[in-house]
Amino acid sequence: MSGPGIPQFGAAELAGLLAPAAAADALADALRGGLDPEGCPQRTALAVPGGGELLLMPAASGSYAGVKIAGIQPGNPARGLPRITGSYLLLDGPTLRPLALLDGAALTTLRTPAVSALALRHLAPAGRPLRLVLFGAGPQAYGHLEAALAVRELAEVVVVARRPQAAEELAAYARTLGPAARTGTAADVAGADLVVCCTTAREPLFDGRLVGPGATVVAVGSHEPGARETDTALVRRAAVYVESRAAALREAGDLLVPEAEGAIGPGHITGTLADLVTGRMPVGGTPGCPQLFKSVGMAWEDLAVAVALFEAAGASGET
Repeated sequence: MSGPGIPQFGAAELAGLLAPAAAADALADALRGGLDPEGCPQRTALAVPGGGELLLMPAASGSYAGVKIAGIQPGNPARGLPRITGSYLLLDGPTLRPLALLDGAALTTLRTPAVSALALRHLAPAGRPLRLVLFGAGPQAYGHLEAALAVRELAEVVVVARRPQAAEELAAYARTLGPAARTGTAADVAGADLVVCCTTAREPLFDGRLVGPGATVVAVGSHEPGARETDTALVRRAAVYVESRAAALREAGDLLVPEAEGAIGPGHITGTLADLVTGRMPVGGTPGCPQLFKSVGMAWEDLAVAVALFEAAGASGET
């Protein structure tokens, strides 16, 4: 939406500009184009009064650069405010001229499921309808439901969430998209083909011993060394894939806690998203064990999706 300065895109303007599959394509194109996530700048985190956290995430690649300033305030939902706030400033790469200002929370709500969708393209079982167990009922859960449907046919969706009403609302929404859906419990992972965790949990959500050897688990809810959604039992027996080894070994509590327990070593990571996308790792992952994709969120992903949104807005005439 153009104003007196650079174009500004709120959540309403960004909605519908980019489907989950198209956002995943943008990420894949960046990786195939030679972007190396291992060289992505480290996220800067600053604790703020009231228990919140301010994040600064810059990136530059090709013709563009950008930076996301994001706030995470766990107390906001009780105030009727979103837990995640922020803005994304997109810049022309060669000149660093500001090009657009995007709603940071809307960008994150699209980017994170797109990363997961890209991983699922390469790791999730194919050729048959799948059973999804989805932990969480917030914006990321809705985004991940749509992302999973964009890359795989789903026979059933089981929603597990702390608030029963929110879980039922998400299950009802899932039914409008086609698959059967209901609420459930953590024990439902025993029959799952896909398990997706997008919660604010700091402790494991389910017993990893229940996950079948052919299942794929995606965990996106935490980026802190002491927080995790999956347990040591799952991590120990799974083939583990990450966005970046360096980022995972800084921030992924799902891996760092088991390592601190002595259950795994730093070499336990099987591969990265770039390995999967560029064909260095086989489609379908490692046979005979669960596949675990642990995402912490990275600045290069924000940039790739922000550029795709900006270019889509230009093509649609919204700039």
